[in-house]
Amino acid sequence: MKVLVVGGAGYIGSHVVKELMKAGHKVTVFDNLSSGLLQNLFPENDFIAGDILHPENLDAAFSRGFDAFIHLAAFKAAGESMTAPEKYSVNNITGTLNLMNAAVKHGCLNMVFSSSAAVFGEPQYLPINEDHPKNPENYYGFTKLEIERFMDWYDQLKGLKFAALRYFNAAGYDPDGFPCGLEQNPANLLPVIMEVASGMRQKLQVFGTDYDTRDGTCIRDYVHVTDLAIAHVKALEYISTKKTSLKVNLGSETGVTVKEMLEAARRITGKEIPADFVGRRAGDPACLYATSAFARETLNWSATHSDVDTLVSSTWGAYCKHQEKK
Repeated sequence: MKVLVVGGAGYIGSHVVKELMKAGHKVTVFDNLSSGLLQNLFPENDFIAGDILHPENLDAAFSRGFDAFIHLAAFKAAGESMTAPEKYSVNNITGTLNLMNAAVKHGCLNMVFSSSAAVFGEPQYLPINEDHPKNPENYYGFTKLEIERFMDWYDQLKGLKFAALRYFNAAGYDPDGFPCGLEQNPANLLPVIMEVASGMRQKLQVFGTDYDTRDGTCIRDYVHVTDLAIAHVKALEYISTKKTSLKVNLGSETGVTVKEMLEAARRITGKEIPADFVGRRAGDPACLYATSAFARETLNWSATHSDVDTLVSSTWGAYCKHQEKK
């Protein structure tokens, strides 16, 4: 298939592009490079510099003729979304509607959307499945849930078939070493640990050591980015052949504590990685992890790269390459 990957120069997007190419699809990347990197682009792919907030850019892109598109161009910092909701409204909601409208206009009726576990909010039970109540606790999660609702309507009214992939915590880098462009201004645990290990920041802050978990720190579900990328390809093939839409959770099902991730990083990098253990952060649940039973059943997908050592070692490899280039 001819696939347009919107946000394909970004961290997750570039890994999705790689897996699409491995599966034999012809890929074009559309990106405004606000967080994506030219170094993440593959020479085999066409690149369109454009913005989802400019409908004329999208109209020109879709006029090239695509069988499907993958949308990874959202803002994703949950904390920022609570202080700048207007930014998230415009980019995530308006931008996605612009994208869907252009796709429908040009008859591109297969869409894979990077949704989020943030649609669920505080877990009412564990592991979280697809039927878990949706009650986002931040505006970022609200935008993802609203987009899922828009897609439901576009499916019903315009025949747009979609897969909404609800990630838990994306982490790691391609085991082959490319793409390896570092995320800009990372807020997630593993890249922050790597920044400390590589001397880019002084120390790690661990928020809360008195949770009801096996070591007192929060448990989160980390999914290797290559596993996520493979899921995008499988989801695209599912909706295009079955002609039916899909909402599915993508998790490793195991869960890792903050201390376990930190200790694995110290062991693998050989670095001290100083850490301050401070009080809890408001709104952080003790445990958050998924069941991927539905993904196994529908997509024949499971997280095969998402063990702690692979997550840490592949991320450390990307940071080491970055340090070598300096």
